[in-house]
Amino acid sequence: LKEENASLRSKINKLQIFSETQADKMRKLERKLEENKIKEEKEAQDLEAMVQHVEQNLQLMTKRAAKAENSATKLKQENALLQVQLQNCRTENEALRSGQAASLAAVKQNADVALQNLLTVITNSRSSIKQLVSGAESLQLVADLLTSIDSISEVSQDGQ
Repeated sequence: LKEENASLRSKINKLQIFSETQADKMRKLERKLEENKIKEEKEAQDLEAMVQHVEQNLQLMTKRAAKAENSATKLKQENALLQVQLQNCRTENEALRSGQAASLAAVKQNADVALQNLLTVITNSRSSIKQLVSGAESLQLVADLLTSIDSISEVSQDGQ
């Protein structure tokens, strides 16, 4: 019985040591799990902050693009008006050349003013069109970025 008791005590000691080892491993794994949870939460918060920033930039670029588009529309309307004025001046110029040589200087001056206005509108129109194209390129970049974020999110979810 003594030998059997000694054998059983030895087995109990071994099992207690094994149990303590397993408990230590369990505690380490629980700590590691908690650290991973904290890390994932921080990454999720960072990603959310980045998405919000991208959304704000997208809204800002959308407003800028709309403003540029409105400006381009106004400039096109002004351009059309100035084209009509230029044509009227040319018509008046032709009429004056045929019958009223004395008023030719005034017509020429009106045509020059109309031409200068037209050139100014054309220059402004080009600038606005460039801004509109730039805004569209920025919107495309943001759309590509959002697509990339969606892809990253899908990969993260598959990895879990």
